Amino acid sequence: MVTRRTTAATAPAPSRTASPASAPVVPLRPAREVAEVRALVEALPDPELPMLSLGDLGVIRSVAPAADGVLEVHVTPTYLGCPALPAIVSAIQDVLTANGHPEGRVRQVLSPPWTTELITPAGREALAAHGIAPPVSAPAGGPVGVALAQAPCPHCGSRATRPHSDFGPTRCQSVLRCTACHELFPHLSAL
Repeated sequence: MVTRRTTAATAPAPSRTASPASAPVVPLRPAREVAEVRALVEALPDPELPMLSLGDLGVIRSVAPAADGVLEVHVTPTYLGCPALPAIVSAIQDVLTANGHPEGRVRQVLSPPWTTELITPAGREALAAHGIAPPVSAPAGGPVGVALAQAPCPHCGSRATRPHSDFGPTRCQSVLRCTACHELFPHLSAL
């Protein structure tokens, strides 16, 4: 039989009600490099058009340390009053916090304004693959007004399309009708 002896040298068990000042400090996860954070932010899906990443949509302007050393993400909304902006800011803040930048900031930048020319080729392909006619790119040499009827049908490719409604599934989309295949489809309006 084994007996235990208690001596004065035996340390008492730690108290379960230790004060926060005496609690061990858990270090934050090491901060990722700026380029890694930018890649993670740009990979976030757009809340209204989840087939597009924020990078493909072209709304992420910069990810860089500010003058005070805090990492800042500059975002340009697709238009003023974009209802997706709070969700975008929250998702970016979550990425910053999860990657070692809990003090990071998200700033809305309005100048220069966002245009559909900022959508990447991969983003345009993703829109078309999901039945949304991407905006028609302006030819080299300058902007050109684009009529809605010039957007090709994402179903059959015909340019014989016409406006059906100025109001689409989101505020930045309209609805067109293809006169060749008779399908309705959303069109990301050129801004």
